[in-house]
Amino acid sequence: MTTSYTTEFLDDVCTIARGLDAARIDKMIDILVETRQRRGRLFILGVGGSAGNAGHAVNDFRKICGIEAYAPTDNVSELTARANDEGWSTIFSEWLKVSRLSAEDVILVFSVGGGDVERNVSPNLVAAMRLAKEVGAKVIGVVGRDGGYTATVADAVVIVPTVHADRITPHSEAFQAVVWHLIVSHPKMKVVQTKWESVR
Repeated sequence: MTTSYTTEFLDDVCTIARGLDAARIDKMIDILVETRQRRGRLFILGVGGSAGNAGHAVNDFRKICGIEAYAPTDNVSELTARANDEGWSTIFSEWLKVSRLSAEDVILVFSVGGGDVERNVSPNLVAAMRLAKEVGAKVIGVVGRDGGYTATVADAVVIVPTVHADRITPHSEAFQAVVWHLIVSHPKMKVVQTKWESVR
């Protein structure tokens, strides 16, 4: 027997999917196409569950779309060394400086709250976006709630609609995956056929 929570959660998913802004997703795609054409790089940033999504997305953008992509959180040794020696708030910005982030590149932020320095929520994402703006790199994002700092500075951002205040995190992180899979499978982006679609 299906529980009422299960039904409500799945209903939320339908409502959120219908509420996503397709024009904003298309703008993100256009930015990524331009980045690939100029041989820029894509850096995907996230913490917690969003960090896991970042690593998965890097694979898809590299393998399916032919974009040079990286996630700082894929290198746990450097990540923890920086957090230990320099502080949590600069783990991404200092990593990006070593990678010589430039105006040719794009940062993709996956975050539930989008970053908020005043409330000490994901200050590392905020520092990375500030660096991106300093060097002229584009910022795009998939975030939840009101989008936080990401929504105020991004060149294109998708805000996952809040349907229930007590389910913001699971829906935001789930729809990060929906949006990036939409992007990598889009005809403008996809350059390599995915395995199961090629098997006959």
